Amino acid sequence: MKPSLCALAALLALAACHSQPNQPTAGDAASPATTPTAGQAAVANSPGTSYQVYRALLPGQADSITLHLVSAPRSASNADLAGHYGSYYGPAAHPYSLMGQPSAAPDSVILFDTSPEKAVGTGGDNLFWRLQRQAGRGDLAGTVGGQPVRLRAVAPAAGALTFAVRYFADSAAAFPKEAKSPLGRISVQALVPLGGNEAARTTLEASMLRDLRGDTLDGLPTITLTALYKQQRQQFFKEYRQDATDSRPAPADTAGIGPYGIGMSYEDQTATYVLYQQGSLLSLGFFHYNFSGGAHGNYALTPASYDLRTGRRLRYDDIFKPTAAQQLPALLGQAVRPEVGLQPGEPLDKQLFVSKMPVTHQVYLTATGAIFVYQPYEIASYAQGEIHVFVPLSALRPLLRDGLPLPAASNVAAR
Repeated sequence: MKPSLCALAALLALAACHSQPNQPTAGDAASPATTPTAGQAAVANSPGTSYQVYRALLPGQADSITLHLVSAPRSASNADLAGHYGSYYGPAAHPYSLMGQPSAAPDSVILFDTSPEKAVGTGGDNLFWRLQRQAGRGDLAGTVGGQPVRLRAVAPAAGALTFAVRYFADSAAAFPKEAKSPLGRISVQALVPLGGNEAARTTLEASMLRDLRGDTLDGLPTITLTALYKQQRQQFFKEYRQDATDSRPAPADTAGIGPYGIGMSYEDQTATYVLYQQGSLLSLGFFHYNFSGGAHGNYALTPASYDLRTGRRLRYDDIFKPTAAQQLPALLGQAVRPEVGLQPGEPLDKQLFVSKMPVTHQVYLTATGAIFVYQPYEIASYAQGEIHVFVPLSALRPLLRDGLPLPAASNVAAR
């Protein structure tokens, strides 16, 4: 099987990290403050970062889409190379993903649609969004699939929930006393909630920090974002220098490729993206990429949904009844087949590692369904990338717990 578009786009975007000049980047610096709500201190966007919501009518579509776009430096190795990640959805609330592509123009935003469903029957050029930032209100204008389009920037309503983007990055030499030492680079891009109900926002911020740290349990103590970055930075550099010392190659082993080879230039990236937001429901993606030698790096998206009425994280057991585990494999098997090129009824192990879909707890909600995320190697080869399986809410209703921040069944059916 050919590598998935999602895997190719992710790897192409991240491969740039290993081809940039070996320039250390400074840690986070000050930038203009984002307007706080009452009772909330000013929170600054880091330089070169932004979070913006857009609405647009895509070519050939009858209904408009909502796009959440995060802009931040692509990697710790070059803070001047802008990177973007977008998630968009229409009235059906099926999410699709856009990965930023390199561009020399500072006002240019080039995105590639990495959603496998969008690739069916289309050429590669039809998946590109080539846009330019417009003066004034901050709209984006250009083409999607070669057709003209304009994305209207949407300002948050007074007191509504929005986000500031915080970016931290640094690098360290494997052998500090050597002038041409390879570097280990770390970057963390995080979102900080602003606005909304103060009590719920405080709980939400703590929940997001736990999820950024990778906690699997609620209620664990949280620390500030800056302190969390410092902990991760210290641990990464400690392990990097230890690995470098333990695996330092002999000069004869690296003839023609430099004194150390490319395998000692480590990279660790963490980023947070908005996958979906509507009403009292918010879903985020925590993306992590790590290269620590070998043929390629490893990456994974960990999703999380939150109830904005309380700010609480909605884990698998908060979303599904205990009996759901018996019925979900059949629903997942039905939904995954078209995404991996299988016809209804064809054996799953013709394309996957499994003959029956396992029930992953890596799941998030939209207004019309749930998306189950299978990370690389979990049910398919690395070349196939992550597999995201969308199951519509109409099929899931009997399996869901009461009280979730979802529209009533009649409202979904009317869409």
